[in-house]
Order: sequence, then structure tokens, then C-alpha cells
Amino acid sequence: MKGQRGFVLLAKRPFSRLFHTIARWQVVHAERQMLAALSDDALKDIGLNRGDVEQDRHLHFWQDPLRK
Repeated sequence: MKGQRGFVLLAKRPFSRLFHTIARWQVVHAERQMLAALSDDALKDIGLNRGDVEQDRHLHFWQDPLRK
């Protein structure tokens, strides 16, 4: 019975995974834009430098450098 309930939920929201992916892209893009806009002193305060930010800007949104 549990399998049937999950199937019904999946069938009701066929695009939920796509919407989740788009929402994640928007959040990651906005965060990277904010980091790029910070001054070098502000980046130093949070333990980053301009090179780290530039390297992160070139990653795709599905590439999470913290996930191992």
C-alpha cells in the first residue's frame, strides 16, 4: 500500500522535480551574484578571496563543492 500511495503522489506532481531544480538554480545563482558583489575586505571577513569566488562562479549549479 505504501508503494501505491507514493506512486499517486508522484503522478499528481509530474513536474515537481523540474520546479525544484529551477528553484535551486535561482538560489545558487543569486548567492553567487551576491558573493561576487562583495568587496575584498568583506570576502576576507568570511574567509574567502576573489579567486575562490571566481572559481565558484564557473561551477554549474548542480556541482556542490561541499558534497563529498
